[in-house]
Amino acid sequence: MAVVTGATAGIGAVTAGALKAAGYQVFATYRKPPATKLAGVDYVACDVTSGPSVDAAVREVLAKAGRIDLLVNNAGVGLMGAAEESSLEQAKAIFEVNVFGVMRMTRAVLPAMRRQRSGRIVNVSSVQGFIPAPFMALYASSKHAIEGYSESLDHEIRDAGIRVVLVEPAYTRTGFDSHVLTADQQDDHYAAARSHAEAVFRAVMTTADAPEVVAETVVAAASAPTPRLRYAAGPLARKVSLLRRFVPASAFDKSLRKQLQMPV
Repeated sequence: MAVVTGATAGIGAVTAGALKAAGYQVFATYRKPPATKLAGVDYVACDVTSGPSVDAAVREVLAKAGRIDLLVNNAGVGLMGAAEESSLEQAKAIFEVNVFGVMRMTRAVLPAMRRQRSGRIVNVSSVQGFIPAPFMALYASSKHAIEGYSESLDHEIRDAGIRVVLVEPAYTRTGFDSHVLTADQQDDHYAAARSHAEAVFRAVMTTADAPEVVAETVVAAASAPTPRLRYAAGPLARKVSLLRRFVPASAFDKSLRKQLQMPV
């Protein structure tokens, strides 16, 4: 039995369908009721920024299914802009979804998983969880936080038969780019560089991976008998992961700035 957050569109919706096809009973959570629903998938209202909403959703799932074998923490939000251009209130709002939302859902399902002595938690991260992301610093820092949280948590709960894994996509065609928030305190000092970064972002999205690539990786991470900690989703994500591990930091830094049309 699987729970997928943020499952009304994009990666979440495709993942819910892929898990259903793989034989899971799937509960898809939503903040706003979906316009369309996948056949055979149960839908549960859940706002990951609200503790009571999360607790109520998990209680509903347990009442209907009796157990939770898999949690896919997919709900997230992006933000484009220089770090200095976002107020602390906006930064907190990003972390409420991307970080604390993951923590709320995880804390809510862990008691049931411990009783079962089994379970798996798949956290959808990003390549920006382990590389710099100029002009997406708040999004990247939220994903860096999830990487550290997941790796640490996995050690704490492994003895209870529960594993935590990370799925790390690169750019994915989901409509994410059209819903990315903009910084709420834009500064002319960053205008030109921000514009270049936005243009690069729009360009790479035209050739980005399909969400099915990420969904297939989630299914693999969920079903592996002995899971790895990290699963790169797609060829670009695998390439970036290898480069980050083996290319000297100075060369990686120069390449990143060149791609973003920043002075090297």
